Amino acid sequence: MTGKQFGAKLTKQQIGEYESSPNWKHGEFQNLENTPMEFSLRDMPRMLYKQFTPSQNKTPKSPLKVLKLNPDFNEGMETKMIWYGHSVMLIRMNGMNILIDPMFGPNAAPISPFPAKRFSQNTLDIIDELPEIDLVLQTHDHYDHLDLASIKKLKGKVKKFFVALGVKRHLVHWGVDEDSIQEFDWWDQQELGGIHFHFTPTRHFSGRGLKDRFKSLWGGWVLKGPNENIWFSGDGGYGKHFAEIGNRLGPFDFAMMECGQYNDDWPLIHLFPEQAIQAAIDAKAKKVMPVHWAGFSLSYQHNWYEPAVEFKRHAMEKGIEFLLPRIGEEFQLNSHFQLNWWEMLG
Repeated sequence: MTGKQFGAKLTKQQIGEYESSPNWKHGEFQNLENTPMEFSLRDMPRMLYKQFTPSQNKTPKSPLKVLKLNPDFNEGMETKMIWYGHSVMLIRMNGMNILIDPMFGPNAAPISPFPAKRFSQNTLDIIDELPEIDLVLQTHDHYDHLDLASIKKLKGKVKKFFVALGVKRHLVHWGVDEDSIQEFDWWDQQELGGIHFHFTPTRHFSGRGLKDRFKSLWGGWVLKGPNENIWFSGDGGYGKHFAEIGNRLGPFDFAMMECGQYNDDWPLIHLFPEQAIQAAIDAKAKKVMPVHWAGFSLSYQHNWYEPAVEFKRHAMEKGIEFLLPRIGEEFQLNSHFQLNWWEMLG
């Protein structure tokens, strides 16, 4: 199983295909802005010590509850959503069921000797409760977003996959029908079921092993329907691309903003809470919610609920409307979940 976790090896034919992308240069995909990620070897012992040393509130005191799926979710044409922790979003829009970054697995570091255990239990079982999925949107191939166990369990109930350029090879390697998968470069778009899907740039990276970093693309997704325009930011640090996304595809009625796992040791590849709010403003988002938190502890810099606390504080300072739904809680764009639900846990 460990070998399967790495996904598929890159072939010469695939490299030839990627070379036609304007974002592939010098043998790998590139960020739009210079994004150095080198860590000094002298810093590694300190970083590893901090990451794997227990600290107060780094994880919840007890497993986080996931609310049960409403059996009526699969009905109607109105837009409604459910967040399943971290970056997993189930969206019903224009009569379609859309699943973003379906990582329901229990461990975000399956090849590491130090597991990154999920804050909620038995989350793979949620897949059994889900309705048939018309479309899966995949932002990139990192383990906390693309999960082998989830894909193996999901693939029989998914009609179509829209994925970042380079991710298709992993899904095919795991048994997904290649004819059901369509890859996207930045700014590519496709209409399906009356919704226009656009793949947008982020400032991040990719890879599941030591030799495939930057060998697939990373990004976010815009879902432009007949009545709403929704944006899922995807993983990545702050940059000029947010304003470009807003100018090209905004304004947005609702945005799901990456906010969590940030750290001063990797400031360019994840959004700090204040940056998440500023990015939403740059992209012309009217209402926002934080994602990429309450699933795993992947950063030693913050406790498990700090991303939401700080996101809320900065949203209020900037006068931006926000949502803080519980894990598994169904909501619509006019919902007003703003309570600190994590403070009510036993």
